[in-house]
Amino acid sequence: MINWIGLYTIVRREVQRMIRVPIQVFIGPWISALLFIFIFGYVLGGTMRTIGGHRYIQFVMPGVLMMNIITAAFLQSSSAIYFSRFIKFIEEMLVAPLSYWEMVVGSLSTVVLRASITGIGILLIGLAFGATTIQSWPLFVFWIVAVSTVFGLAGILIGLWSKSFEQLNMPVVFFLTPLSMLGGSFFTMQMLPGWLHWLLWANPFFYFINGIRGAMIGVDEAPPGLSIALTLGLIAVLGTTVWRLYARGYGLRE
Repeated sequence: MINWIGLYTIVRREVQRMIRVPIQVFIGPWISALLFIFIFGYVLGGTMRTIGGHRYIQFVMPGVLMMNIITAAFLQSSSAIYFSRFIKFIEEMLVAPLSYWEMVVGSLSTVVLRASITGIGILLIGLAFGATTIQSWPLFVFWIVAVSTVFGLAGILIGLWSKSFEQLNMPVVFFLTPLSMLGGSFFTMQMLPGWLHWLLWANPFFYFINGIRGAMIGVDEAPPGLSIALTLGLIAVLGTTVWRLYARGYGLRE
């Protein structure tokens, strides 16, 4: 039987934590997206050809949106679990009548909420530049929720592993930002020399960015169905890993 009161309590606590730092949680990503859209899409885009029948600013928009969703989801879950360990709040959750899955689902619910609010704000910014288009709302919602879940789970893993603030932020600096930039946010595969195409095929961010780009403007360079299958597979693997670590008490009972 699901402990709905417990789930609500987890979500309410994390929402209240977000509300206390709106500049860090929402305003920062929106300003970052505004700069990306203005510089790469509006300024530089005026000197570039159309891509797939779309203006460059429309091509850039999905990549900027996905980059911020990934970062928001990861930071939300990783910081939540790390600070719960840091202030010993996690001990209260462990003795509460909550299953491990309920703890994880409660955390991921807040992750999806933060990513969705971040995404809505960026869509409104894109609307001001004439860059917001949605061809498939079901696919668009799928990519927001699915990618948020992937990086929410990844954030939990890093939050359990981290022993310091430096370790907590390392993945953003060394993995999330570089892989997002190299995942096709601002260019197509055809713009790269043939011998560099492997950089995209080996980069999971390429499939996330192409998936939401296909939902927004209909341009998707990945094979049909591959992006969705890869994303669902990552959710299954990461979800199972997180559950096993919770069951073992890794990073929780120290």
